[in-house]
Amino acid sequence: MEMYFEQLTNELLEKNKTLSYAQARTWVELLWEDFESTQAKAGRTYKGKEMTEMVVRQLITHYGDKLHEFIATNPKYSHLLNNDDYLKH
Repeated sequence: MEMYFEQLTNELLEKNKTLSYAQARTWVELLWEDFESTQAKAGRTYKGKEMTEMVVRQLITHYGDKLHEFIATNPKYSHLLNNDDYLKH
């Protein structure tokens, strides 16, 4: 898992210079867990880490440069992602 998270975090940091490493890592983990839990709740068969990696990568490709704007519209995650103590990369 660490390999997947690290690689996806680095890809997100390339797309979005606004995020710190910790924020990007949090986004990757949230997207990963959200996809897997949504699939499970829908009763779908687990298709492995590779499928989840592909979906998270697609989300990063399409929305990665705008993820920092999401906090303003969804306060549910603000305590995880809106922290001025994070160091920028």
